[in-house]
Amino acid sequence: MNPIVSTILISSLGLGTTLTFIGSHWLLVWMGLEINTLAIIPLMMRQHHPRAVEATTKYFITQATASALLLFASITNAWTSGEWSLTEMINPTSATLALTALALKIGLAPLHFWLPEVLQGLDLTTGLILSTWQKLAPFAILLQLHPLLNPNLLLSLGILSTIIGGWGGLNQTQLRKILAYSSIANLGWMITILHYAPNLTLLNLILYIIMTLTTFLLFKTFNSTKINSIASSSTKSPLLSIITLLTLLSLGGLPPLSGFMPKWLILQELTKQSLFIPATIMALMALLSLFFYLRLCYTTTLTMNPNPTNMSSSWRTKSNHPTLILLTSATLSILLLPLTPTIFMLI
Repeated sequence: MNPIVSTILISSLGLGTTLTFIGSHWLLVWMGLEINTLAIIPLMMRQHHPRAVEATTKYFITQATASALLLFASITNAWTSGEWSLTEMINPTSATLALTALALKIGLAPLHFWLPEVLQGLDLTTGLILSTWQKLAPFAILLQLHPLLNPNLLLSLGILSTIIGGWGGLNQTQLRKILAYSSIANLGWMITILHYAPNLTLLNLILYIIMTLTTFLLFKTFNSTKINSIASSSTKSPLLSIITLLTLLSLGGLPPLSGFMPKWLILQELTKQSLFIPATIMALMALLSLFFYLRLCYTTTLTMNPNPTNMSSSWRTKSNHPTLILLTSATLSILLLPLTPTIFMLI
């Protein structure tokens, strides 16, 4: 892709998210979401492959539906209350419609159907943008609307997302689909606690973005999109395979890694709110997610890629990928748990 075009598209992504962050008027926020959607579509189609075109079409139809629903919710609220302000959504029907639209935008269950298929059709770089940056603008709206949203609906969406995210990733062999179901499960944890402790939602979102960034960069370094293709990573780079192991376990929420921190704090807050059954269900579903992360860990570190004698061996070649970003994000993905009291005080 032309560097000038790439610069314009990436700048538009930043502009759309910034508009949503700073906007307090529903039309300005909606405009930011639309700019975000339209900016990523050419990036998704840059492969000129039928699978990429199919994924882009699915993404566009889904996001257009969610945008239309969000605009309808804001117009309905303005019609009944006379207010266009984001935090003045006093009509419960409009608030529920807005939550449904934003759930469709980020891929919460049961509106998750598009996310695994779309992510599977993209390359790892665009998939990284879709899994991290594109979640920021909808969550900025959700964090502002959280006192007005129905807590029972949020809890239902969150628990359903953790269940589907855990079950859906079990039989997958494609890394991008596994990461899509991982995203659904993590979004479920964030939405469940949104009404009771929005600061924990923000903390979970930040850590999810850091860990997902690390995972995508590692898979991009190994040039792997299937489970069996990462089996050769231990021979190419033993150090990176160990970092991959720790990052995946952190995504699964194992102590003493960073990913354990948000799950621990969220379960603690749910028990404080006397929501024992949802907390138990989510903890059990976290075990299902941990199972497919352990499958990836086993393939990455404990198996060898079969190399028949008539095939060329895989040599350790010097990587041209940026290592500073990978090193920083991997360090944050693994070593943040001891700083939990400090982080909790800051948020």
